[in-house]
Amino acid sequence: MKLTTAEKYFILLFSLLLIIEIFASTSYPFLHYFAKPALVISLIIFYGQCQKPISTRLKLLTIGALIFSLLGDILLMFVDQSEHFFTVGLVAFLTAHILYILVFLKRRNVSKIPIIFCSILAVYGAVLFYLLKDNLGAMLLPVIIYMAVILGMATAAYLRKGMVGKESYILVFIGAILFMISDSLLALNKFYEPLPYSNISIMFTYAFAQLSIVFGLLKQR
Repeated sequence: MKLTTAEKYFILLFSLLLIIEIFASTSYPFLHYFAKPALVISLIIFYGQCQKPISTRLKLLTIGALIFSLLGDILLMFVDQSEHFFTVGLVAFLTAHILYILVFLKRRNVSKIPIIFCSILAVYGAVLFYLLKDNLGAMLLPVIIYMAVILGMATAAYLRKGMVGKESYILVFIGAILFMISDSLLALNKFYEPLPYSNISIMFTYAFAQLSIVFGLLKQR
């Protein structure tokens, strides 16, 4: 993959912010309130300042997805104070996924019928739901809706195959899968059982999911 000098420097900056966030989340809670939002804020600025020809609608949808992701990040930092923050944060990320779906479907390959891929996702979703269902309580319906949307987001990313360049397709698809994994880890950690080093695994997959999607969209022709 060919990267410009600006892209290389941004990846270094983004990686540094991620390291600071992972370190802060366990050792310096106050710094955590700044480091976590800084990740997506940096992506919004980087994407917004990009000079590549991007349609206004596509740009607004992508920035919207990042802004709702940022809102979700901020809300989830206050879950210890009230579970309502988790619910509203879930809605924020749900909106972000829907906006990403709209972005991805802009380049949908209408000739592609993803029966096998959707079957794999269905099995994945069923297994995950089986592990979570006994502890969901009032969150049962919201989690089902959220799972359906994020699986739809992964499918929409898959459907770009053949309609965009190889680099763009691979980056966005990897980003969508990483996002799905990150949300799955978050759900397992909250509703199944605490996972070892969950702060690292969840943030690592989430951060690079967003980075991959943004870079993939920037390389879209």
